[in-house]
Amino acid sequence: MNRPLTLFTGQWADLPLETLCEKAKSFGYDGLELACWGDHFEVDKADEQYCEEKRALLDKYGLKVFAISTHLVGQAVSDRIDERHKSIVPGYVWGDGDPEGVNQRAAEEIIKTGEAAARLGVPVVNGFTGSPIWHMLYSFPPTPTALIEEGFARFASQWKPIMDAYQKLGVKYGLEVHPTEIAFDIASARRALEALDNHPAFGFNYDPSHLGYQGVDYLRFISTFSDRIFHVHMKDVHWSDVLVEAGVFGGHTEFGDPGRFWDFRSLGRGKIQFEEIIRALNRIGYRGPLSVEWEDSGMDREHGATEAAAFVKGIDFPPSEIDFDAAFEE
Repeated sequence: MNRPLTLFTGQWADLPLETLCEKAKSFGYDGLELACWGDHFEVDKADEQYCEEKRALLDKYGLKVFAISTHLVGQAVSDRIDERHKSIVPGYVWGDGDPEGVNQRAAEEIIKTGEAAARLGVPVVNGFTGSPIWHMLYSFPPTPTALIEEGFARFASQWKPIMDAYQKLGVKYGLEVHPTEIAFDIASARRALEALDNHPAFGFNYDPSHLGYQGVDYLRFISTFSDRIFHVHMKDVHWSDVLVEAGVFGGHTEFGDPGRFWDFRSLGRGKIQFEEIIRALNRIGYRGPLSVEWEDSGMDREHGATEAAAFVKGIDFPPSEIDFDAAFEE
């Protein structure tokens, strides 16, 4: 049996959830990964009755939910807060905008999100963490090692209490390794785990698109963190084979600009080797959902989400249950 195929609703939050349920079913999906914005999953409303209503709505369209995602609020837990964050967090998290207060209220909201996930009956919350040291990525002015260490220590002080709460709830947190987060490649992901003393509730929402264009070995990521892959995003990206105007850092250009080194693409239209990802996931025994996070600024999203569903169904396959050579034995 193939893995469940779900659609991440974050890029569809302009649509009411019921409208999206109807569309997702027609596109060919088995379920949804509910974003915690729009009306898709509202943490401040998520009591038992609310969760029952969400399950009933999904059931109406023959859909399931395996994870919810809190990327926007998660970003505000460890970030250096500025005016940009006001547009991505609820008003009650933003409050008066005092940075320390926003960090603290965001952390409290992430714990409430874990509690809501438990009520909904899902085992994984995906999201971002933010980073107190992303602005030090390029080492000029020279960055003392102590400042980086302080950054990881601050991250740990903010996230360990959250992870302790998640462990008690029986819910795991999957960080989507991504530029602007505490972990954005294999080396920083390893360091983030070490900072949290390899907390059992903390792992990764694997998304190859954010690794490939950086030059990170996205297949090695799976084998390196084989016991920490809690959820998987299927998302493609294209990067240039020639020198361009706006490099890996993007040149402050918009997605879709033809001068960019990289851009997200509908699945199968970029450079990610998805068959090798499936083989790697089979080797580590991952049987969870494959969740399409659809982004392609040059394509109609309904067309893209439909072709992406067909692509994933065509590329996914179960692992062998026997040793190949055993087939020749009498």
